[in-house]
Amino acid sequence: WNLPGNAGTGVLPRYATRIAREELLPGDILLFHDPASPTRGSHVTIFGGWADAAHTAYVAYEQAKPYTRKRITPMAYWNNSDRYVAYRYQGLTGPAGMGAAAAAAASGFWFGPGAYGAEITRLGELLVARGGKRFYASGPGPRWSEADRRATEAFQRAQGWRGRAADGYPGPETWRLLRTGAGRDIPPPAPAAELASVPAYPGPGHFRPGRSSAYVTLLGAQLVKRGHGRFYASGPGPRWSEADRRATEAFQRAQGWRGRAADGYPGPETWRRLFARTGEGLASPPSRL
Repeated sequence: WNLPGNAGTGVLPRYATRIAREELLPGDILLFHDPASPTRGSHVTIFGGWADAAHTAYVAYEQAKPYTRKRITPMAYWNNSDRYVAYRYQGLTGPAGMGAAAAAAASGFWFGPGAYGAEITRLGELLVARGGKRFYASGPGPRWSEADRRATEAFQRAQGWRGRAADGYPGPETWRLLRTGAGRDIPPPAPAAELASVPAYPGPGHFRPGRSSAYVTLLGAQLVKRGHGRFYASGPGPRWSEADRRATEAFQRAQGWRGRAADGYPGPETWRRLFARTGEGLASPPSRL
């Protein structure tokens, strides 16, 4: 809520308007204030979206020692449930012409594992209309699924976005393009012949210090083709070198990967993306790329 400072459960209502539980939207709060024990008996959760169609459970964000956690929680809480009150921040605003639900959707709160709502169905319908039908086995629905994430990622990548900008979770710009019909549609899947042109991944053993292989030359040549030739002083060769590792790392980081996922040693997904001319990538990298 971007409050000026720390606010306890007895102070938060000053910044909010009481609402019915049926009106809850992501970003609202459920607050239990016990005047007799404000620091030990009181509690507040941030509402993150309904977890079921019957609205008997929701995604709760809460501060619980020693860390903040997110979990599916029965409405309104595990104990003292009848004493929790729903509130909405008084300073909440949305883009012109948007309803509260659409504003919440544009904020990115609405979409993700455990989320449930009409806006998720609407998102899926918009994605299907923009070329994402192949990602849905049975059509869009109100519960967030991997199909929604993959279709969203494909749409984001169609705009030329990469890395975190194409993680499969719709932010304000993704939502705006879908709602207004702007931007580029999801392209059709790559022809089978094109997919077959990607050479099979030879295994990690070829890409280690001291190893020499034709696959190292092939990797280096493709890295140069993809714009990472600056790391080579005299061109790629068959012996694995630090230049190969640095060029591979640069390519991995260009996918938005970090840490161990961008260590400069090519795994199956790095290899696939490096040689594939089209196709959708993963929103987040697997453990070995």
